[in-house]
Amino acid sequence: MHQILLAPIFLTILMAEHSEADGIGWYASGKGGVVAAGRGADAASAGIRLLEDGGNAADAAAAVLLAQSVTDYGLFAIGGEIPLLVYDAKSQQVKVLSGVGAAPLDEDAIAWFYSEGIPATGSMKAAPVPGAIDLCITLLRLYGTRSFAEAVAPTLALLDDGDRDWHAPLAVTLRKLVEAEQQASGTREQRLVAARDRFYRGDVADDLEAWYLATGAFLRKKDLEAHETLVEEPVAVEYRGYTIYKCGPWTQGPVLCQTLRLLEGFDLAGMGHLSPDYIHVVTEALKLGFSDRDAYYGDQRFVDVPLGPLLSDPYTELRRALIDMASASRDRRPGDPRKMEALRIEPPGGSPDSSPPVQDTTTCVVADRWGNVVAATPSCNLLTNRPGPSGITQGNRVRSLNTNPDHPNRVQPGKRPRVTLTPTLVTRDGKPVLAISVAGGDLQDQTTLNVLLNHIEFGMMPAAAVTASRFSTGHLEDSFNPTPNRAAAMIAPGKLRLQKGIRSETSADLERRGHQVEAVAGPIGHPVMVYLEHDTGKMHAAGDPKARRHVGAVD
Repeated sequence: MHQILLAPIFLTILMAEHSEADGIGWYASGKGGVVAAGRGADAASAGIRLLEDGGNAADAAAAVLLAQSVTDYGLFAIGGEIPLLVYDAKSQQVKVLSGVGAAPLDEDAIAWFYSEGIPATGSMKAAPVPGAIDLCITLLRLYGTRSFAEAVAPTLALLDDGDRDWHAPLAVTLRKLVEAEQQASGTREQRLVAARDRFYRGDVADDLEAWYLATGAFLRKKDLEAHETLVEEPVAVEYRGYTIYKCGPWTQGPVLCQTLRLLEGFDLAGMGHLSPDYIHVVTEALKLGFSDRDAYYGDQRFVDVPLGPLLSDPYTELRRALIDMASASRDRRPGDPRKMEALRIEPPGGSPDSSPPVQDTTTCVVADRWGNVVAATPSCNLLTNRPGPSGITQGNRVRSLNTNPDHPNRVQPGKRPRVTLTPTLVTRDGKPVLAISVAGGDLQDQTTLNVLLNHIEFGMMPAAAVTASRFSTGHLEDSFNPTPNRAAAMIAPGKLRLQKGIRSETSADLERRGHQVEAVAGPIGHPVMVYLEHDTGKMHAAGDPKARRHVGAVD
């Protein structure tokens, strides 16, 4: 196994950026727990305080996520959504919590989308049900030990010290939930439900409905009342002795599983890190995985997603044979897993008919000293939407559905959009070893794959894995383009982006194979990563400093 280290000069520069004063920097190690968060250092600090106070990973993650609605506002908001994976040390199981709200239940609203089009550039009409509050409370109720009041306390402190016009109204709203919890009788879990119900069934829901009516949104109180955080089984595959867990096909997560299955047939370590062969084969495998994502994924409560066949050995072998090591594909090439055929006839891709803006997503991974791990990808996709009188801001995630009546991700009443948000958990011999979260829309699983392979194939620890140069393909549909013409939603067929730091000779070799190479200076995706070292009990966390990630640890 290759051992890749950071270049000494670059490592020195990054170490200088690591803040020892407050314990929050871009990397950290400890035995008492770790937090890898997003843009706001105060959100990471919120999680660390919960861990230091004896809270577990679920308690700390809830504190981080709630605080990120303030520190990472614009990338996330309290009216947003949070897919989450949790490893519970007691049961030794991984579960999925689906904190993603659905499209409106009103049939007339759905008919409007098919008639007028789903707004692609920002509108309250494209707002799904807010899922973040119920996600955080469900996480506390099922896996945590603390109250909502304790988890939200750091957020309230931030809001009380803040000066944005929505800070005070949001503080009032959150204190209503705390009040409901404290006035309720019964167990901790029952009191948490009371806090949740005040948001989705009580006077907060009434306030939200009045705002929806005033802004022309399609959501109503009945949508809030119908919402629940679904607890689901993860999608899982084996790769080189590791088990990789992802959320279901209501996210893009299984595309990572499909791509890893394809790559099992290649000696990636033998090719060498960031060699032309390595970048080429990973890119071509990603193209095949994304072609199937775009053809088959959707909310499995509404459509039959053939996950079993997509991840099966026979189908994987058929698809792997399509990878030509000498030539880059420019075609859209979904397969047909139901018929066990490598290819199905598909119209060619083209330039997108519009360029819908993307403005969303942050990161959160937490591990504690008892072996519990949480990986979440909070988001909101705000665009032009602004906070309402309650301080709640909602996003535009309905635009991650489309209006093609024959597509599995078509908009339907109460259907979850197939989101890009895609946390990752990895176990070995039944124990958690890695957790990854990435911000970056359609780049998320591509960046996750870069970071994951950096560790599994090349032995990199988190600080090296998240700072090594990365690459990505544009050969996939834009998940934020709701056009019914899915071929026109292709982002950039054949495009391969290489982060600066990858050798020019490598770029030239890839161009000879037919890739349209573009060099980029900034980060490709915004990753955070946690590695658990079970023989020493130490946990290591890092977030790409170029992407302004923040990390802390408890000794």
